[in-house]
Amino acid sequence: MNATTHDTTHDTVNDPCTVKLVVLDMAGTTVADGGLVERAFSAAAERLGVVPGSADHAVKLDYVRATMGESKISVFRHLFGDEAEAQRANAAFEEAYGSLVDAGHIAPVPGAREAIEHLRSDGRRVVLTTGFARVTQDAILDALGWQGLVELTLCPADAGGRGRPYPDTVLAALLRTGAADGVREIAVAGDTSYDMLSGVRSGASVVAGVLTGAHDRGQLLAHGATHVLASVAELPDLLAGEGR
Repeated sequence: MNATTHDTTHDTVNDPCTVKLVVLDMAGTTVADGGLVERAFSAAAERLGVVPGSADHAVKLDYVRATMGESKISVFRHLFGDEAEAQRANAAFEEAYGSLVDAGHIAPVPGAREAIEHLRSDGRRVVLTTGFARVTQDAILDALGWQGLVELTLCPADAGGRGRPYPDTVLAALLRTGAADGVREIAVAGDTSYDMLSGVRSGASVVAGVLTGAHDRGQLLAHGATHVLASVAELPDLLAGEGR
């Protein structure tokens, strides 16, 4: 692998060959959704009276972009304050996103399925995680034919309700699978700053940012990425110790 495709500026991890559990984000990391989060947010916000093109809409959309990867209900609680309004917005968002998924607006990130299969063939356990609700996560998995691709998929509700940037989902993956003897045997990969924070806070030895989603190299490194990859397709080689 070309060494220029990942950054080892913060490479203080253990030998990646010891990684036994790999926790992967979905949208932006393994799933290409073409900006559907922003489209679904705009539809949900409009339903709550936020006028498209208004200053209020722009401020709220900037916050959505900055918090990509976070549990969506948490985002709406911040934006709308009132719990009932947040729940309304979240329901509208999930409905809009689900409709876009059903219309065929998502696809696997090139090489993502093959990477997951490669990781599993190497004897590593793989878990897919998301900041979406379970109904949306299942819609994505169904649309891609990925039900059964990995042994476990997790949404924030499966980990007690706190999504990223908290470490709960990563730690829930460890507890549910029993795949590793400790947190240093975990690798986390995602496309957002919150994915990186979640991985760092969990104690994972590899926290890999990918450039196929929301945030750039600088943002990923600033929030703790140990490596930055062009895409998740490079992860199996990284964990096999190549290109280091």
